Amino acid sequence: MTEVLSAVTLDEVQAARSRLAGRVMRTPLVRLQVDGDTEIYLKLENLQPIGSFKLRGATNAIALAGEGALEHGVYTASAGNMAQGVAWCARELGVSCRVLVPDHAPKAKTDAIERLGGEVIRIPFEEWWQIMIDHSYPGMEGLFVHPFADAAVMAGNGTIALEIFEDVNDVDAIIVPYGGGGLSCGIAAVARAVSPNTRVYAVEVETAAPLTASLAAGTPTSVAYTRTFIDGMGSSGVSAEMWQLVNSLLAGTVVVSVAQVAAAVKLLVERCRVVAEGAGAAALAAALNSSLAAKRIVCIVSGGNIDPDKLATILSGEVP
Repeated sequence: MTEVLSAVTLDEVQAARSRLAGRVMRTPLVRLQVDGDTEIYLKLENLQPIGSFKLRGATNAIALAGEGALEHGVYTASAGNMAQGVAWCARELGVSCRVLVPDHAPKAKTDAIERLGGEVIRIPFEEWWQIMIDHSYPGMEGLFVHPFADAAVMAGNGTIALEIFEDVNDVDAIIVPYGGGGLSCGIAAVARAVSPNTRVYAVEVETAAPLTASLAAGTPTSVAYTRTFIDGMGSSGVSAEMWQLVNSLLAGTVVVSVAQVAAAVKLLVERCRVVAEGAGAAALAAALNSSLAAKRIVCIVSGGNIDPDKLATILSGEVP
């Protein structure tokens, strides 16, 4: 399946917000006290009931599909956070949930999926990524909820931006961790409609930065992918169906190192008492280690589902 997606509209995002009311937490936006002239704000999506922003897109997509589409349950392909969002919704609705995870999915996330009633099925990473392209898995029944390349998911994600612009004025830049593009494109679509002077940047880690390479080449480009503790973002390529959308909506990328992300995880705990997973701290790493021409930056702390042993390693000053 190769479909070119369009940007979600403000009306679609506002409608999603109505569907999410009472189901999804409005997360706080807090200022991080740092030296220098730049104001850095943290959008704490790690405080969602499942520890991740993914609850927004999953809830909106399943609500839009309607009860008739849920006869055979739901399933998704996810490293863990969208899986938890789908499993949470399935449990609330009393339907079955199956989750296809890559073989390196962290235990903290797979345990959470099972705790929510989801069935975890591990498959090789390449096979898992093919599901993103096909929007299906052979022999699997039920409603498939795509983790990023879905208008309903992006509209749900876009509700984050509505909250940001209500809480703070004159935002120069929003930095968003980049996995498949559903979060950054949902936020960027709202920014374009509500605050066109706000630039939205994707952050990638240097061990998996296909969007940066693709933007430089002007076409989707594959890169080497190295697994790290930053499991919630990064891949070897950019989704073909998302390419035109990310290319038109995003202002660019910021690339950070694994060590910089680990340092950001540590800083969030020590200075803010905030626990973030690698992807959740990546935006802050970008804000602290880049030279963006921005006085007021919002960093999306996308999730907080990190294995305790990895967090302990980071807090001891080492990189997992």
